[in-house]
Amino acid sequence: MAGNQRVYKQRIRSTQTLQKVFKAMELIASSRIGAARRHAQGAGPYDHALSQAVAAVGTYGHLDHPVTRERTDTSRVAVLIVTSDRGMAGAYSATILRESEKLLAQLVEEGKEPVIFTFGRRAAAYFAFRGRRVEYSWTGESDRPTDASIEAVAATLLEYFLSPVSAGGVAEVHVVFTRYVSMVSQVPEVRRMLPLTVVDVEGPGELVRDDIAADQLRAGLDTTAVQPVYEFEPDADAVLDALLIRYVRSRIRNALLQAAASELASRQQAMHTATDNAEDLITTYTRLANAARQSDITQEITEIVSGADALGSQ
Repeated sequence: MAGNQRVYKQRIRSTQTLQKVFKAMELIASSRIGAARRHAQGAGPYDHALSQAVAAVGTYGHLDHPVTRERTDTSRVAVLIVTSDRGMAGAYSATILRESEKLLAQLVEEGKEPVIFTFGRRAAAYFAFRGRRVEYSWTGESDRPTDASIEAVAATLLEYFLSPVSAGGVAEVHVVFTRYVSMVSQVPEVRRMLPLTVVDVEGPGELVRDDIAADQLRAGLDTTAVQPVYEFEPDADAVLDALLIRYVRSRIRNALLQAAASELASRQQAMHTATDNAEDLITTYTRLANAARQSDITQEITEIVSGADALGSQ
C-alpha cells in the first residue's frame, strides 16, 4: 500500500502545479477582459453615428458604389475566420471552426469558390493540418488586436473585393467570429460584410439589407419626418464614397474587437472551471492517500500484534 501513497502524492503535486497554471491564466484573462470589453462596447456609438451619417448622405446622394454592387464576374468568395492564437479557452475556437465548415460547405453547394482568410493561429493550424490553402493569415493578436492589424485585415479584404478578376478579386466577403454578449454568453456569428445594401439604420451600427424597392435604397431616414438640409463638400457622392469605405472598415474592426472580448471571457470561464476541477481532484487524491496511509498503519499494527502473540505463545 506504500506504493499507492506515493502514486497519490505524485498526482497531488502534479495537479497542484496545473492548478497554479490555470489560476494564473484566469487572472491574466480577468485583467484583460475589462479593456477588451470596453473597446468592443465603445465601438457601438461610433458605428451607430457612422450608420446614421451614411443613411443621411444616402438620402441626397446615389448609392451606386463599388462596395454596394453585386459582382457576377467571379464565383470566388472571401471568408475571414476569427479564432484564438492559444488554447485553454474552452470550446471558443472549436465552435467557430464548426460554423466555418458549415459556411464553406454551403458556399460550395451554391457553386462558389471559398477563399480562406484566418485571424488567429488555431484557424491557420486547423486548415494547414487538413492541407487546405489559406490565402492570408494574421496571428499573434487574437485577444488584443492592434489598430495596425485591424487596418491590415480591413484593407486586405477591401482590396480583394474591389480588385478585378484577373487580380484575384472576390464577389463577397464573409466574416465568422464570436459576438460578445456578456461574460457568460458569447455567440458565434456569420456575417456578410460585402457587398453592402444600405437601406435603413437598425440597432447600433448596423445598416440592414432589404429587397423592398429600388427607390427605398435612398430612404435611410424616416421620410415622414422633416429632414434637415445638408450641404456637402465637394458633393454628396464624394462624401458617401468616403463614408462607405470607412463603414466597412468599422464593421470589420467591430467584429475583431468582439472576438477578442469573447476569447478572453471564454478563457476566464474555462480556467476558472479548470481551477475548481483541479481543487476537486486534489481533495479526492488526498482522501485516497489518507485511506492508503491508514491502511498501511493498520497493517503494520496487525503485523506487530501478530508477532508479539507468536513470541508470547512460545
